[in-house]
Amino acid sequence: MDYVKPGEVLTAMIETGENKARLGILQMLAKGFLGGSILAFATTLAFTATQQTSLGIVGALIFPVGFVIIVLLGLELVTGSFALIPLAVLERKVPLSRMLANFGWVILGHLIGCAVYAILYGLTITKMGADFSHPLIQTIIQTSEAKTVAYKHMGGSGLALVTIKAVLCNWMVTLGVVMGMTSRSTAGKIAAMWLPILIFFAQGFEHAVVNMFIIPAGMMLGANVSFADWWVWNQIPVLIGNFLGGVVFTGLLLYVSQKGKGLAVEDNARAAMAGPERSAVSTAPSALASSGANAPDEPERRGVPANPAGAGNSL
Repeated sequence: MDYVKPGEVLTAMIETGENKARLGILQMLAKGFLGGSILAFATTLAFTATQQTSLGIVGALIFPVGFVIIVLLGLELVTGSFALIPLAVLERKVPLSRMLANFGWVILGHLIGCAVYAILYGLTITKMGADFSHPLIQTIIQTSEAKTVAYKHMGGSGLALVTIKAVLCNWMVTLGVVMGMTSRSTAGKIAAMWLPILIFFAQGFEHAVVNMFIIPAGMMLGANVSFADWWVWNQIPVLIGNFLGGVVFTGLLLYVSQKGKGLAVEDNARAAMAGPERSAVSTAPSALASSGANAPDEPERRGVPANPAGAGNSL
């Protein structure tokens, strides 16, 4: 069967979190770079589809392609790790320092990957800076400003709003990661992952890695957004909200709901492996006893008396 039971999924979540936390720095940077740039590709694809059809839902239907590529290739997406690595820490598989190191290096990789794609894409749609008539230029600029200065104008309510939207976003994004573990087939993984990602993108929630591309890209194209606007009014609160949404609503709640089942699966697996060993140990004494019972008869079967006459007196 392709379907993986929830208890087994929890075990896979913990193991995946442990593996991610143990990656080397170069691996984290490379995987983070690719994860960020591929998600940026998917973002501009979604914007293109929306612009061509005038239907936002079309862009949302297409956007998950980037997420699917990242997961199937085993790349790094820090927002997905927010639900996995904390469970490995909770189970004492890895120390807290390894979790923080992963988050830091992967975020740096995301920023570099998103910046590289933003530069290359900006040069493409502006025809090397000579033509700013492409319709997506204004879309990117307006989106960049809507994700920063619009919250700034709201003050404290803006910070609360952007954080809430980030929580809701990564609740779905991390659920997409987990749903990919519910099937053993590639087609099943793709279908399962697609659904939660469609949900978050269609509703305009805040995703930290998408924003690592769209906001600086808008700034490069002329958006009225400062570096402080980007980080204070979006990137930092969105990272915090994404972390809370991933670790609380997906990681911990699934952990609590499936923990007993996960342990049962592990215990059954250990019992199945230990079964043949116990059987071998239990049969060994009987085999020895059987061979020992027949030992006195062996000499007689070879035609030699078991206790030759006078043998005791000759010593």
